[in-house]
Amino acid sequence: MTPTLSRFVRPAAAIALTFGASVAFAHPGHPGHTAEGSLLAGFLHPLTGADHLLAMVAVGVWSALASRSVRDALWAPVAFVALMILGALLGAGGGALPMAEPLIAASLLVFGLLIAARAQLPTWGGALLCGAFALFHGYAHGTEFPAGAQAMFPYFVGGFAVATALLHTAGIGAGFALKPRMAWLARLSGVGVALYGAGLLVTAI
Repeated sequence: MTPTLSRFVRPAAAIALTFGASVAFAHPGHPGHTAEGSLLAGFLHPLTGADHLLAMVAVGVWSALASRSVRDALWAPVAFVALMILGALLGAGGGALPMAEPLIAASLLVFGLLIAARAQLPTWGGALLCGAFALFHGYAHGTEFPAGAQAMFPYFVGGFAVATALLHTAGIGAGFALKPRMAWLARLSGVGVALYGAGLLVTAI
């Protein structure tokens, strides 16, 4: 692992362990009741749904496989987090985003295929594609926050934004670790993600 990559992966692992310890020794968070509960509930939300978890890790893996440097690999994950927050605001505010569940499933299919093909896109194109799908992931997060608890919503958003960033970081670390000699393993995992997404898409339509 390169020194530059280590600067991203090691702090992310430390934060993940810190949150993991708090989850192990505390009651599950209840969004909207308290700031701490909303933060914890937001953090756990992407980790407890296979669709969200796989999509976020897949974005990181593909970004690493398709990029020459860590800096280049950050564009799509940053766009994902930013547009996911926007989608969450839309969902919590009662806005309508049609076909959210099918498009979440479609994101897994697309991200998996990108990994399997080790597809190369312009930096702006990859960021735009990932950000577009992130809107629907964020919308799903936002619609699950209790109505009438707006004061606690920023904590919920902060929680799932941190969890998402950590999942992206884990994916980037895995992608760069596998790329030199075992890129085939990453690409095989992309096939698995694509198949899972296709299965979800069939049931969601």
